[in-house]
Amino acid sequence: MNLIVDKGNTCLKLAVVDNGKIVDEMTTYDVPDAVGWLEAVVFIYKMDKAILSSVTDYDRDIMRFFKKYMPRFKFMDTRMSLPITVEYETKETLGVDRIAAAVGAYSEKEGENLIVIDAGTAITYEVIEASGKYVGGNISPGMITRFRALNTFTKRLPLVQKQDDAPLTGTNTQTAILSGVINGIVFEMDGFIDAYRAKYGDIFVFLTGGDAFFFEKRLKNRTFADANLVIKGLNRILEYNDKVN
Repeated sequence: MNLIVDKGNTCLKLAVVDNGKIVDEMTTYDVPDAVGWLEAVVFIYKMDKAILSSVTDYDRDIMRFFKKYMPRFKFMDTRMSLPITVEYETKETLGVDRIAAAVGAYSEKEGENLIVIDAGTAITYEVIEASGKYVGGNISPGMITRFRALNTFTKRLPLVQKQDDAPLTGTNTQTAILSGVINGIVFEMDGFIDAYRAKYGDIFVFLTGGDAFFFEKRLKNRTFADANLVIKGLNRILEYNDKVN
């Protein structure tokens, strides 16, 4: 049984995974809450191994917890052994969350060409070929980031919150921003998917991240939304390193 912690830009996701299945999970924005949950689950489950992934800095309280309770602990970084081949030119700058998402997708659909779209603070695109080769991807601002940028870097544009309804054509400043941001992301995602389908032919598309389900219903291309793709990838990486190291 494995303990998985994924610290993103805005929240922490924690999960207990048994034989590849998530049996308990929590999402929080507060590190003390996370540590409290971690301490509770070690008394409920028999925990064998653990992995921590962070796109920011690691938290000392969480690290102390792992050192105390988890002797078979891995800290996710770009030097870890992987079940896929990474051909990114600057591996040291590749986000660990991007690697984990790619591994998670390949573990779910091994032998297929894949795109992983992670819709969060940033929108990332990962391309994994059927051979298991990660060839690279793209990064653009996420939805909330775009709303905030328009407000921060202009004099008069308001801060707009996401809404379910985004018209094709805005009729006031509020709806114009909604349309530009939300429809702009939809066209961007569909455009990348179309371009990669033209290159690879048959390709399976995963959506993950906090805004995955928001965009899944808006895209013309068929996609599969999986909020736990990074958790699944981290679990696969943990198991893989436990065998090879």
